Amino acid sequence: MADIKALIAARVAQELKDGDVVNLGIGLPTLVADYLPEGVTIILQSENGIMGMGAAAAPGGEDVDIVNAGAQYVTVNPGAMFFDSATSFGIIRGGHVDATILGALEVDEHGNLANWIVPGKMVPGMGGAMDLVVGARKVIIAMTHTQKGKPKILKECTLPYTAIGVVDLIITEMGVMEVRPEGIVLTELNEGYTAEQVKEATEATLIVSPDLKIVKHGQQ
Repeated sequence: MADIKALIAARVAQELKDGDVVNLGIGLPTLVADYLPEGVTIILQSENGIMGMGAAAAPGGEDVDIVNAGAQYVTVNPGAMFFDSATSFGIIRGGHVDATILGALEVDEHGNLANWIVPGKMVPGMGGAMDLVVGARKVIIAMTHTQKGKPKILKECTLPYTAIGVVDLIITEMGVMEVRPEGIVLTELNEGYTAEQVKEATEATLIVSPDLKIVKHGQQ
């Protein structure tokens, strides 16, 4: 699983440009910062009020006043800024975040997203995701393709929506899919999988691009 997460995170990192303001969701998306291409520096924004967030704090070096939106201890880079939640969400809702990268429980072929509630589990609420996926200029979903063998890319979401028609790109261990007006288009296929295998693992109708790129392991 660790290798799969690293593969996904490394591919997501290729979508980011130098100077982008990026919000990374908890879990797998936090790994993206470790795989940025040479010469690419991103500015990490955390919706609880940090611009210029750094890496996770080393054990013993935690500052109890510096945590990310997932309540994990983090560091800040030189020039970082702190502000209240109202300002933070003003930045998000104002369209000043270039990309948000988050996981998903379900995505459907209309670009709808469900990522905040797990049936039967107590959850505190959807948090900042509902604002991020509407306010960010690009929404990238980084996730495993299936959950215990069940497809996560569906014709229609079955769980409560986080937002409607917001997803631009889906990146899994199998490949890269773009959400377009005509549906979900497989544009990149990772070595070791076939397009038919991706279709079988996807409930949504999957359109295979005529320019499908085969990506070998280690090639980004």
